[in-house]
Amino acid sequence: MPQRGRPRGFDADEALERAVEVFWRQGYEGASVSDLSEAMGINKPSLYAAFGSKEELFRKAVALYAEKDMGYARDAFAQPTAYEVVATLLRENVVAVTRTDRPAGCLSIQGGTSCSTENASIAGFLATSRLGGEGALADRLARAVAEGDLPAHADPVALARFVMIVTEGQAVHAAAGVSREDLRQTAEIALAGFVAASGARLPEQAADRGAVR
Repeated sequence: MPQRGRPRGFDADEALERAVEVFWRQGYEGASVSDLSEAMGINKPSLYAAFGSKEELFRKAVALYAEKDMGYARDAFAQPTAYEVVATLLRENVVAVTRTDRPAGCLSIQGGTSCSTENASIAGFLATSRLGGEGALADRLARAVAEGDLPAHADPVALARFVMIVTEGQAVHAAAGVSREDLRQTAEIALAGFVAASGARLPEQAADRGAVR
């Protein structure tokens, strides 16, 4: 038996996609339940019945965003060298934060970087999510050190922090209207900085090393 208040033909996945857009554009605090229910095409009782509270809906929206809109990060981590990992991450991040079919910027930034005291859990949740991504990148770079792809003196934690600060800053600038081309320039400068600081091999150097073996 369907839950009370849920309209016939209700598509939870589609409704959640619409919630992502609202939270992304308006932030957690700026998005009212009325805004969300209108965008999702359901009434408030249906929203609560299907997704629980507004905070639960937001957490599910962020999870969907991470799965679909941040898939480029998973692709980046799968690259064979540290240089290619970071190059893919920086370059694809620029594309992601400047898509024309999505709000500019990043949901994890716009969603609630600064919240009132009563919604401090939202800011904490997003900060933890971002730090989780930073930790995953540090682990991947540590593997590169262990495999000899990065020199022993490279600091995976500091390098990961640097890369994530750049990507988060790019999202803020994209939301402020900075163009994709301008952000691409920044990404290339950051990539050069990563190479200089880490001692990462450029693709041709990695190929030469493989040939010698």
